Amino acid sequence: MRLKTLLLSAAAALSLAAAPAIADGVKVGLITTLSGGGAGIGADVRDGFMLALKNAGDAGKQVEVVLEDDQQKPDVAVQIADKMIQSDNVDVLTGIIWSNLAMAVVPAATGQGKFYLSSNAAPSALAGSGCNPLYFSVSYQNDNLHEAAGAYASEKGVKKMFIMAPNYPAGQDSLAGFKRFYTGEVVAEVYTQVGQTDFAAEIAQIRASGAEEVFFFQPGGMGIAFLKQYAESGVDIPLIGPGFSLSEDILPAVGDAAIGIKNTSHWSTDLDNPANKAFVEGFRADFGRFPSLYAAQAYDTANLLLSAMAKASPSDPEAFRAALAAAEFDSVRGKFGFGPNQHPIQDIYVLEVEKRDGELTNKIIGTAMTDRGDAYAEQCQM
Repeated sequence: MRLKTLLLSAAAALSLAAAPAIADGVKVGLITTLSGGGAGIGADVRDGFMLALKNAGDAGKQVEVVLEDDQQKPDVAVQIADKMIQSDNVDVLTGIIWSNLAMAVVPAATGQGKFYLSSNAAPSALAGSGCNPLYFSVSYQNDNLHEAAGAYASEKGVKKMFIMAPNYPAGQDSLAGFKRFYTGEVVAEVYTQVGQTDFAAEIAQIRASGAEEVFFFQPGGMGIAFLKQYAESGVDIPLIGPGFSLSEDILPAVGDAAIGIKNTSHWSTDLDNPANKAFVEGFRADFGRFPSLYAAQAYDTANLLLSAMAKASPSDPEAFRAALAAAEFDSVRGKFGFGPNQHPIQDIYVLEVEKRDGELTNKIIGTAMTDRGDAYAEQCQM
């Protein structure tokens, strides 16, 4: 009954909105971070999304993109989303990287009858009781890559771990996810500040902790700063992170100190399927760098959107939602499908940083989890 009511409300909201700017097309509001410490991530989201539209030919031309920088500020992101919905008349929103921004924007967007397709942030609150028929995560659920790291550390037999993440929803989900599958002892659980660039105090704690390994989640500029300072500190306790901490957007800035560090991800540049090979080759040709997992997720998000557009229009929310849920597109991840809360069910791999063709990237060395959904789907009542 809740689903029917929400979809009817969405249909009513959409019927009152002005028609999309493109006949028989879809207008997308792409809100991402293009300034500050997260700018590299945002650039990959933008470039991955736009590459998919380019590769789609005439079908891609049926998508009009309105792009804006959220400056990594929740209030700015909400203002942009409201403008896109109320003035630009977008049909679908996407692109937000940070979970605190997603928690501000996604409920506001779906409450106004708009679809939100997440190309990255997927906080637990939106996967469980806060799920919504108009919200799809095309990336993961926040805990997933960290759960895989916990499972990997347990399988390796690591008995004592130091764990660390920024203090915001994704950081809290990350450590919860790691602990869910880690069977050893957590000797210290440390939350850092969002945007922090000085990790001297935390590295001193690591040195004195007695830990056998360190699990760290520090994306974007935070990851660059931590990894460089850790390498310079001389501390030799091995690191393991989620793919966000060792993604291709930050590896050039970190340098060779990252080589050999293990991380966990649902995607890698060397995944062996035709869609991924074409994506990696096309991205490198157009932008002169290896794509990151953020670019891969945005590329999949655009292709999911195009697959749904071939069947239905957002002006028919029920039909468009069904088309999205079918996920009939060639994912760079290979097999891809949604669970009951419209979050992915997918494999998660163990990666290792290497230098390939003179550039730093990741290679798959194992599989940490197969067909992993998430811990919150049972709480979703749709």
